[in-house]
Amino acid sequence: MFNLCGHLFSFLLGLPFSIKQAGLPLGILLFFWVAYVTGGILSGTHSYQALVRKTFGLPGYLLLSLLQFLYPFIAMTSYNIIIGDTFGKVFQRIPGVDPGNFFISRHFIIGVATVLFSLPLSLFRDIAKLGKVSLISAVLTSVILIFVIIRAFTLGPYITRTEDALVFAKPSALQAVGVMSFTFICHHTSFLVYSSLKEPTVAKWSRVIHIAVVISTFISILFATSGYLTFTGLTQGDLFENYCRNDDLINVGRFLFGITVILSYPMECFVTREVVANVFFRENLSKRYHAIVTTVIVIMATALSMIVDCLGIVLDLSGVLCAVPLIFIIPSVCYLKLSEERWYHPDKIMSTVTLLNGVVVMIVGFVSIILYPDDCSHGQEMAYCLSTNASFFNNSFSSFEPTIQPSVLNTSTVQ
Repeated sequence: MFNLCGHLFSFLLGLPFSIKQAGLPLGILLFFWVAYVTGGILSGTHSYQALVRKTFGLPGYLLLSLLQFLYPFIAMTSYNIIIGDTFGKVFQRIPGVDPGNFFISRHFIIGVATVLFSLPLSLFRDIAKLGKVSLISAVLTSVILIFVIIRAFTLGPYITRTEDALVFAKPSALQAVGVMSFTFICHHTSFLVYSSLKEPTVAKWSRVIHIAVVISTFISILFATSGYLTFTGLTQGDLFENYCRNDDLINVGRFLFGITVILSYPMECFVTREVVANVFFRENLSKRYHAIVTTVIVIMATALSMIVDCLGIVLDLSGVLCAVPLIFIIPSVCYLKLSEERWYHPDKIMSTVTLLNGVVVMIVGFVSIILYPDDCSHGQEMAYCLSTNASFFNNSFSSFEPTIQPSVLNTSTVQ
């Protein structure tokens, strides 16, 4: 179950950003909708690749393989971006360390993390060995969630709310669906996880799926609303970009989240390697080619993450171009083509609605990203952090009583 949830745990930082895009009330409703669609598809699918190949032949299989490769590959790139941004801010808090020091730059941190952790963990051949790793990620994520909730109460009152903070819906809501889909999708790891179960059965798999989706939905909504209500319209694609560098409670959270991302990285690499093995090596990689393919994939993801430094843009594009087709469009088209039910059958109507929703989200979401790209802080300190009198963050972690005047953090928060 934790292997299945591991992907979501690693992208919690982008969920408050999706609330910013959709609007708070609509965003919460969309979370339930995406979670419902994801859980329903996964619990009823036996083999995604085989289903598509049977329905659309080799072209359909190759298209699906491309999407299944790109989705986890982009996730690996996003993980590296998070690692570079997160640990960079943590290391700046070490006494005597110059913020401009090369050894705490995002490029150096990404490179070291790749060589020492990401690549060695990705070289495992058995995904079952990562079960305990995913459990650790789940525990750390719970601690981070507590930190975010604490700051919603202790920091949120000092951040000026933007005018549209509580509107029901916003024009960029369809972009939010893409981000949520990117976070919730488990199709690309589901079959690997299924095969790792002891005595895998449909009943056991269905139980694991539903428990995982329910837990993920609860954590996602709590994290998204707490993060968004702290910063409202100022929320960044990477929530930790919103917190000040001298916030030591959040720096602990940054460090724990960096560990969580490093531990989740191999899950995505497993999938990308599996796709390459299925398409080019007939599902069988020798030890030599296993190492070569893994190393090439990791190097490619690392190189791309050195160039791109804005998590929000990555989540938007990946959501509408990869996650939405994998969740909404392809399964619905397969069902509609293979099903012998009449057109007015409830299942067929539901599939048609899901297909149309997917097409609209994909097209409109992509156009919205191009026409209205989101701003990214690019690692810069937020305006409300610039006051030299902001001693609030150096207080005890357990203190809920603010020790600064409201004017300290209320200055120039809305540009």
